[in-house]
Amino acid sequence: MPRRRSRIGEEMSGFFGGERSGPRPKLCPACRTLVGASATRCHQCGASLTFSLAAASRSLERLIPTTSPATYAILTLSCLLYGLSLLWTIRLGELQGLGGGFFGLMGLGAIDGNVAQQLGASSRLATNLHEPWRFVMAIFLHGSLMHIIFNMWVLMDIGPTIEEMYGSARYVFIYVVAGIGGYALSSFFGRFSVGGSGALVGLIGVLLAVTMGRQTAAMQMLRGQLIRWLIYIAVWGLLFSGIDNWAHLGGLATGFALGKMMIDRPPATGEERSRAYVLGWAAGCAVAASLVVVAVRVLRGGG
Repeated sequence: MPRRRSRIGEEMSGFFGGERSGPRPKLCPACRTLVGASATRCHQCGASLTFSLAAASRSLERLIPTTSPATYAILTLSCLLYGLSLLWTIRLGELQGLGGGFFGLMGLGAIDGNVAQQLGASSRLATNLHEPWRFVMAIFLHGSLMHIIFNMWVLMDIGPTIEEMYGSARYVFIYVVAGIGGYALSSFFGRFSVGGSGALVGLIGVLLAVTMGRQTAAMQMLRGQLIRWLIYIAVWGLLFSGIDNWAHLGGLATGFALGKMMIDRPPATGEERSRAYVLGWAAGCAVAASLVVVAVRVLRGGG
């Protein structure tokens, strides 16, 4: 009886939160390998179990959609920045189309140039090199309602495909770096520009790189569709003014190069996942730092 009473006491103690047994084994946040309860590093991939980019990424994933989370994050940030720039333009009283009784299709919801400049529009190369956050901020800014609607439609059309192919972390890296590559070339030619189209054409460049050299019917069909997309974009850029063709070309070249360098599948090993998290967090930190710099400059009136 005493032994039974002791066992019941242990069970009740565990039920009400007392310590029932020793610490349990846990999963590595990077490679999902089962490790010992007292381990501080994963024996399989070497990732830290107390703090690592993988652990931080796992925590962040709980706060965002499980399907195409990075694509939705890009969509959300772009829309928030457009809304902010639109409200700022309205406050300045210079919103194109209001008060005249007629809204031009491309001018509807147009953003004042001074507002875009202060929020981080890409400018001349010398300006961008002096203020490098412009290479990043310009990717998420847009010039009008039709501009952001078209770009976000393309993003939601092809973004999830790239994200599923490369994983969310590497997808963020590809999007940001392709956008930076686009504005690096654009600023070299002195263009004042905003928009995510350079990064989006970069995603097309990634897919084009993946299909090159592959002769299956599916790959040939996809390659043909991509080439038609690029032809449409080029014709659109030639027919309409205000389109930054240099940003498109720079984004395409950067995306194509990334597509040739990266393996076109999600990270499969702990080491690959660790490298992917480094790339994703580097791109995310670049975006966050750019947002902070712009916010500080705007609040101080130094834009």
